[in-house]
Amino acid sequence: MGAGPSHAVDLAQRLIRCPSVTPHEGGALDLLEAELSSLGFACTRLPFGEGDERIDNLFARIGDGGPHLCFAGHTDVVPVGDEAAWTYGAFDAEIADGRLYGRGAADMKGGIAAFVAAAARVLERAPDGSISLLITGDEEGDAVNGTVKMVEWAAANGQQPDACIVGEPTNPKALGDVIKNGRRGSLSGHLTVTGRQGHVAYPHLADNPLTRLLAMLAPVNGCELDGGTPHFDPSTAHVTTVDVGNPATNVIPARAEAKFNIRFNTEHSADGLIGWLEEHFERVGGEWAVTWKANAHPFLTDPGTLTDLLADAAEAVTGRRPQLSTGGGTSDARFITNICPVAEFGLVGQTMHQVDENVAAADIDGLSLIYEDFMVRFFGGVSS
Repeated sequence: MGAGPSHAVDLAQRLIRCPSVTPHEGGALDLLEAELSSLGFACTRLPFGEGDERIDNLFARIGDGGPHLCFAGHTDVVPVGDEAAWTYGAFDAEIADGRLYGRGAADMKGGIAAFVAAAARVLERAPDGSISLLITGDEEGDAVNGTVKMVEWAAANGQQPDACIVGEPTNPKALGDVIKNGRRGSLSGHLTVTGRQGHVAYPHLADNPLTRLLAMLAPVNGCELDGGTPHFDPSTAHVTTVDVGNPATNVIPARAEAKFNIRFNTEHSADGLIGWLEEHFERVGGEWAVTWKANAHPFLTDPGTLTDLLADAAEAVTGRRPQLSTGGGTSDARFITNICPVAEFGLVGQTMHQVDENVAAADIDGLSLIYEDFMVRFFGGVSS
């Protein structure tokens, strides 16, 4: 008989078998709490919110001195989608041809398992400092009762780390490709323009809201808003939907609305973008209303000790040195940056959120070795 899966892969399988689709805990945090408690971590469950909005979270720490390294992640996953389309059950955690299949394998139960296994090995060397895990059940949801509340709790309860790694799947093709050291902001707008319905043959008797809506959308319709920065690509804006609900071809509608999203770098702020666009809407004129949702602000962790140590560890294990990137969507790192330097590094993310989400089992072990090497360096040793 061959050897069974490693600690990291086995834990990833057990986590995937927990159906923790946001906002349900699904047993994943219970499992993780038991695993960490057996390693000597002091675990604190941190539920926030009421009723259907209640989210369970977990903070675990071992050691009480510095330096304090935190690993942040999430056990919640997106819905399965078309279950019949999966080659293996989405929560069965099957390994086939060296790949672990299941919802959350890449995003990001595999990353959590890799860190826990690495921490178990590092703790055998009795590092001089503290290791903690900040694990939420609300990253894939509205992110209002998860990491943002946990960060506030940590700052208020003497649990503020000196540095944090977020285990998101940052690598596009191969382990060791990319470290994320910042993220763009995200601003969404919902614009409604009101006119006056009428016959298209008599436009002087009507007020077509679409004419004004399209003029208002011009600055956010597939545009770059700047030339980028040394660390960020240009800010971009895109219209995501235009809705009129008009079945007739000979009727000018009374109302039209559209939604758009801006992904912006540190050259902008949400308030500044809102002010700029509302001034433009006012210049176009007529009756209009807009609602805004700014769910992320841009941030940057300057290249330095944290990113250097992480890149050194990745290079030592994989032979390639990761590039620093601020691309992609948002993550919970946007909350953690308020209390300490943060960098993101995890598995290959090619199949995250897809049917048949999977990762190479060897990559889980490779990531665990990178995390171990990083921790040895972080706590003042040299990996052997």
